Amino acid sequence: MKNESRGLTWFSYITMIAFSLFCLIPFVLLISASFTDQEEIIAHGYSFIPRDFSIDAYTYLLDRGSDIARAYGITIFVTVVGTAASVAISALLAYPLSRSVTPHRTLIMFLVFFTMLFHGGLVPSYLVYTQLFHVKNTIFALIIPGLLMNGFYVMMMRTFFQSTIPPALVEAAQIDGAGEFRTLWNVVLPLSTPVMATIGLFSCIMYWNDWQLGMIYITDPKLFSIQNLLNRIMQDIQFINTNMSSQAADVSQNMPTDSVKMAIAVIGVLPILIAYPFFQKYFIKGIMVGAVKG
Repeated sequence: MKNESRGLTWFSYITMIAFSLFCLIPFVLLISASFTDQEEIIAHGYSFIPRDFSIDAYTYLLDRGSDIARAYGITIFVTVVGTAASVAISALLAYPLSRSVTPHRTLIMFLVFFTMLFHGGLVPSYLVYTQLFHVKNTIFALIIPGLLMNGFYVMMMRTFFQSTIPPALVEAAQIDGAGEFRTLWNVVLPLSTPVMATIGLFSCIMYWNDWQLGMIYITDPKLFSIQNLLNRIMQDIQFINTNMSSQAADVSQNMPTDSVKMAIAVIGVLPILIAYPFFQKYFIKGIMVGAVKG
């Protein structure tokens, strides 16, 4: 039995290492390609070790350093504010839904669940946000549409409150004179770090990677997020390559098109890769919400 258990443990380790490598290899290839000379990529394709090391792609992007720095600032602001607001709104709605004494709780839960199944579509959403909320070409266009709202976050947090927070603890706080907001702030939320960190991570990734809201609601280049700016740079490169005059053909051929694509991906994903390990332990706990009942 002991040898079988040890064999199973080693098999589990080897399997997890293999899956980890499958996830890691694409990122290694991505980074390697971003430091490979364009002509080398055309001649031999991508490789895990650059045959001809080059920083032309990053030099090309750094030529627009001020634009990238501004776009990073906008994206960081949108990500921080949007994530905080998303977690706050989800908690403020999920907590009443987790309480059996909330009036019309079933109806509200149905409306939240309904938003997970059906959507009004792009045109109605555009009309609401531009003509009712007037967010076009404002920083709020990158925040508000992501807040109103994600029913999955609300249902996930409600499930956590119901399965993890003992009702007796809430009742004890109210017997001591705490109101609903005091109970939520001082009792429920301090015990809900795993689910809040999980939803915060989901929201953070969503806001950081979002390019669609900027494409729909933002036309002012000064308000471009990093994803929109990098997408615009990629479009500019493609336009140059397809519309260059014959006199400038050599310039077009020397432009690091493929390596720039990889460098853009590295710049876009690197901050999330750096931040993820700090949320990992909470993410693992939060994602198991409802999986085990005590």
